[in-house]
Amino acid sequence: MLGYNLSWMFVLSVPIGVLFGTLMAFGNLSANHEVTVIKSGGTSLIKMMYPIMVLGLLLAIFLFWFNDNILPETNHKASVLLHDVTRKKPTMTIEAGQFSTDLDGYTILARSLDSASGVLKGVTIYDNTNGRRSSLVSADSGTIEFSADYSKFIIFLKQGEIHQIIPNRLEDFRKIEFNQYQIVIPASGFAFVRSNENMISRGDREMKIADMERIVQESTKNSDSAKSRVEKRLSKHYKFLAGIEPNPVNITRDTNKALTWSYGLHEVEKRINYIKANIVSDINQTHDFTQRANQYKVEIYKKYSIPFACFLFVLVGCPLGIMTKKGNFGISAGISILFYIFSWISLIGGEKLADRGFLSPFVSMWLGNFSIFIIGIFLIIRANNESFTIKNLKPFRKLFAKSTN
Repeated sequence: MLGYNLSWMFVLSVPIGVLFGTLMAFGNLSANHEVTVIKSGGTSLIKMMYPIMVLGLLLAIFLFWFNDNILPETNHKASVLLHDVTRKKPTMTIEAGQFSTDLDGYTILARSLDSASGVLKGVTIYDNTNGRRSSLVSADSGTIEFSADYSKFIIFLKQGEIHQIIPNRLEDFRKIEFNQYQIVIPASGFAFVRSNENMISRGDREMKIADMERIVQESTKNSDSAKSRVEKRLSKHYKFLAGIEPNPVNITRDTNKALTWSYGLHEVEKRINYIKANIVSDINQTHDFTQRANQYKVEIYKKYSIPFACFLFVLVGCPLGIMTKKGNFGISAGISILFYIFSWISLIGGEKLADRGFLSPFVSMWLGNFSIFIIGIFLIIRANNESFTIKNLKPFRKLFAKSTN
């Protein structure tokens, strides 16, 4: 499970790793006055950034490939594995003085428990597996073990009695005393079984871009069809009211009944309710298909926006590293975390706004990147012109003093 989930952790950590690396690299260059030496040779900041920008772009392309090919498969495998784990029952535990219902059809109560030997004291077992008969088993002590093939639970009881009664025949009561008694219960659900991955449907985060685009096209087509049906129904009804088209709906008048005001109003109400029900149904379908299309569009744009952040963080990290004039771990980590939080909030917030219809999927997924791009261009211009440097770094030093040490 951890191995499968490392994929999405990798996708989210690479962009912030790019920012952290560029901050430390250009911070060290600035701290050692190497940037000044390079600039004195006639090289601008933008030219110094060319190799890093190319590497950032190449890394963005690689991350896009990973995001579209590897991540969906690992997400699907993790989802299937989680389904199998949650379907599997937890290891049965017996706690003193508490009822245990881990075994289907049985309720077990032990007054005390020896944790070293696993011996139960004062055992009471309610057997509800037989619908026609109720059984209550009470014993002084007992143990619970698996069979050799782990397919069954075996409960060994000593010194007790069994009470059996048929609910519909209260006079038919039996009491059985025993010195040793054994109950064998199938251990279904306790064994871990892997499911066939091809038999479980995939979610939006478990699909490639091509698969999601097909769903978007299908949903958009169905939404347009529903809109077209609404327009046709309204047009036909308008023509009927104008006397252009008679009887646009499949409702016929009962000719055996006299055409009275009461009957006429009833027919009008029936006709309006019929048209309204169809229009409301089509409008709901339009909303559902549009929402489904937007959901997959968000995931498609996310697969582009996250990798592209590798390139954008180069634009931010290089000038920021020069401005701080520090290449230590604490300063770089502090700035990186701030941008990471901003990027994460933009992704999560944009996804929520897109799902609720407040923003388009494209804007919701690219708004954070666009903001980082504007910040990066601004910082590059200021750093290239040596307009200002970041001098007050005491908050970062205090916050990350332990990390730096």
